[in-house]
Amino acid sequence: MDAAENSRLQQRLTSLSPTFTTAQARQALLAPRDLASLVAEGEIDELSRGVYRRADAPETAHGDLLAVCARAPRAVVCGESALALHELIDDIPTAVHIAVPRGTRRPTISYPPTVVAQYAAKTFDLGVERFEAAPGETIPMYNSARSVVDAMRHRGRIGETLALSALGRHLRRGGRGGVGELQDIARELGALSVVRPAVEAVLA
Repeated sequence: MDAAENSRLQQRLTSLSPTFTTAQARQALLAPRDLASLVAEGEIDELSRGVYRRADAPETAHGDLLAVCARAPRAVVCGESALALHELIDDIPTAVHIAVPRGTRRPTISYPPTVVAQYAAKTFDLGVERFEAAPGETIPMYNSARSVVDAMRHRGRIGETLALSALGRHLRRGGRGGVGELQDIARELGALSVVRPAVEAVLA
């Protein structure tokens, strides 16, 4: 790549966000061959198919989350991934766990490894907050209370020990003051009969 070509690509690259997709690059007039050249030159890294990150972007430990959320913009980080981000479990998930509204297309992402759940559309947005996965870059994630209720609802899949451990940590962190939000979310999700006795047992 000659100096003039490199300067042209660099100028277009700086107009993009630190993490960007092929479609966004196309809007910045970067063709697929330009992206291939930038990867070869070490100017960008390919995080997932069609998702790139500039080499000059701030370091992050959450590149997988950024990549998956870029490929599935309607998804929300959930399950074990959300529990780990809230430091409610010690396990490091081997895959990125996301949820999409039931009735919508399930994204197919082979890398990074991704587990996709479908949640009821009516309550899909309940408890969604933003997590800063890198400086200035946020992704949607379920809050601590919603993540714990979901863990209790799906304890047969993730394991009852893990779900109860997450519940215990959440309650120790928030005390009795956090019980109301937990029960409100459980009520909305039809899981109050599961969550209430578990909360009472932990607080006993």
